[in-house]
Amino acid sequence: MSYKVLVVDDEREIADLVELYLQNENYTVYKYYSAQEALACINETELDLAVLDVMLPDGNGFSMCQKIRENHNYPVIMLTAKEEETDKITGLTLGADDYITKPFRPLELVARVKAQLRRYKKYNSAPAQDEAVIVHSGLVIDVNTHECLLNEKPLSLTPTEFSILKILCEQKGNVVSSEQLFHEIWGDEYFNKSNNTITVHIRHLREKMNDSVESPKYIKTIWGVGYKIEK
Repeated sequence: MSYKVLVVDDEREIADLVELYLQNENYTVYKYYSAQEALACINETELDLAVLDVMLPDGNGFSMCQKIRENHNYPVIMLTAKEEETDKITGLTLGADDYITKPFRPLELVARVKAQLRRYKKYNSAPAQDEAVIVHSGLVIDVNTHECLLNEKPLSLTPTEFSILKILCEQKGNVVSSEQLFHEIWGDEYFNKSNNTITVHIRHLREKMNDSVESPKYIKTIWGVGYKIEK
């Protein structure tokens, strides 16, 4: 199957290199050097994943990520030229699933793309019937349709948020560490103990679920250990 990947970067050498490596994996690449051209593609093309540079001449990757999240749940990987934590947190909060800092090795980006596509497309596979729908205290997670309801109202979750909530519900009653969550979602090779990626996604989940750290109804923090959903 040829996945359709959007690549947006105004640095032509980087965009062209990423395109080459992804085409070597038999992906169909839609490459653009500006936000305006890419937005037209987002509206007209059924994509499987987007790689967005944060800084663009006529916009930024953050606003494009927001635009994607209005109608689509496919993974978004942000490219940032800075090591600033605020850029990474902003991207994750707006619905991005992963980020990679320039300069990067093309093979690392390809690995990230593959990991995100594997996880995203897993939602479209048909699990056993008893695993297809998870129900817990007003929360309904449909693995087949990648839909989530809270007290009968739909929750709009990114693929990463959906994965975290699904894992916690499957393990309800047990504490799941950040390391475990990171391994389940991205794999061991990208784990860094100083990485606050999981923390940001948990915070975003709580906001969407109107859950609190102090008096959690759903996601409880076990300080120094991880997170759990009570049975």
